[in-house]
Amino acid sequence: MSATQLAATARRQAAHAPSGISVQDVSHTYGARGAGTLALDGINIDIEDGEFHCLLGPSGCGKSTLLYLIGGFIPVQSGQISTATGRVTAPGPDRSIVFQNFALFPWKTVRDNVLYGLKKAGFGPAERAERAQRYIDMVHLTGFENAYPSQLSGGMQQRAAIARTLAVDPGILLMDEPFGALDAQTRRVMQEELRAIWRNSRKTVVFVTHDVQEAVFLADRISIMSARPGRVQHVIDVNMPKDRDETILENPEFIQLSEHIWRLVREQAVAATRGAH
Repeated sequence: MSATQLAATARRQAAHAPSGISVQDVSHTYGARGAGTLALDGINIDIEDGEFHCLLGPSGCGKSTLLYLIGGFIPVQSGQISTATGRVTAPGPDRSIVFQNFALFPWKTVRDNVLYGLKKAGFGPAERAERAQRYIDMVHLTGFENAYPSQLSGGMQQRAAIARTLAVDPGILLMDEPFGALDAQTRRVMQEELRAIWRNSRKTVVFVTHDVQEAVFLADRISIMSARPGRVQHVIDVNMPKDRDETILENPEFIQLSEHIWRLVREQAVAATRGAH
């Protein structure tokens, strides 16, 4: 079996394996040990297979650092992170990431951007074409296959980035404030689109945000992190209907939960501000 075929097989096995995540006593320091900055301190989180989990907290609390550790993009210094495929020591086919800045190749069309990830993942030509079109359709970019990123709105660019990530069929989807650069109206539409995509794909999603309403709208559970060094202060269950649209924003339970979480986050934001002086 060729290296390309082996890569494709690994992708398929990762996609169909359970995709829970276990973070056990993870700490991380930037800079020299003893003289560096402690970013994370003793993080413990268990994320279930198929769960939509949001990491929420003040700026600088280590949300993105934790996401990159789960992705294997930063080595784990202390503690352990595991998925169904084993201990996380490097990036793997079971995990893919969507960044805030879209990360599309500007010289490639929408179709070619999606095809690029599939080729790297080892899929054959016919399967690449079928999968690319399927996920372009899923994110509602049908008709824009030959458009370049510069010809798309911000929301459409992010849809293309999500299609490229989903097409390689990771079990775990990591998202680092993917809607942070969008205007408020487009952001709301993309939140609804992401919920719909998640319901259809049943991926495990870890989503970093500093927006309380966004977290409550999207998540099954929310981990609220402290001011630096980041610790998990609270884990909140979001007991809302699975089918959510903008009408839920007027739901009294949604409003009450959002206000409760905002108070918890505000405590940490104030602590972060005081710690900076």
